[in-house]
Amino acid sequence: MRLRNVAGSKEAIAASRFVIQEPEKRKNRWRELFGNSNPLQIEIGMGKGRFIMDNARLHPEINYIGIEKYSSVLIRGIQKLEKEELPNLYFIRMDAEDITEVFGEGEVNKIYLNFSDPWPKDRHAKRRLPSREFLGRYRIILSKEGNLEFKTDNRELFTFALGELEPAGWHLEQVTYDLHHDAGMMEGNIMTEYEERFSSKGNPIYKYVISAIRGGEPRES
Repeated sequence: MRLRNVAGSKEAIAASRFVIQEPEKRKNRWRELFGNSNPLQIEIGMGKGRFIMDNARLHPEINYIGIEKYSSVLIRGIQKLEKEELPNLYFIRMDAEDITEVFGEGEVNKIYLNFSDPWPKDRHAKRRLPSREFLGRYRIILSKEGNLEFKTDNRELFTFALGELEPAGWHLEQVTYDLHHDAGMMEGNIMTEYEERFSSKGNPIYKYVISAIRGGEPRES
């Protein structure tokens, strides 16, 4: 993925009060940051922040962390949050590979993956956020009652993601191959920028909701 560099974005992120610096120091202590014991939900690959900001606005009883790897994208979310401060939302600039260094065992109640980079080449399969390698990390930080929601417009990535569930020890709770024509799964749906763009063109949106199988260990690759 090639992104246009935004001048001064790294400096602005480092100085922003909405971005958690050295987030690994918050591991097992995120409740202290928010000053409450509300459930914690995270979005990995938050993009410009529309989805997680809408969630935080609608659900003040839930704490949110938006995670984004690219400074040139995260800065857009920061700019939005500066105009409308939400006390239950913070951002982190980091690579998802380090997720278990930042969140403790069972510390997260819900994980969102929205329109993740498909990494189409086979040799890059382990970089895909719904891969079994990442699912192994997610099951560590997710609470026993927690789940993960994944949305994409990429049929190949979705097929790949479904195939990773059993080897990784996850249970498929809900699935749809056309979200916007599935009344049940559309209930309470919050769209991302990508989702609005793709669905307006008539492209189907794929979604699943999964939970980790307790007591079932992932299979070796």
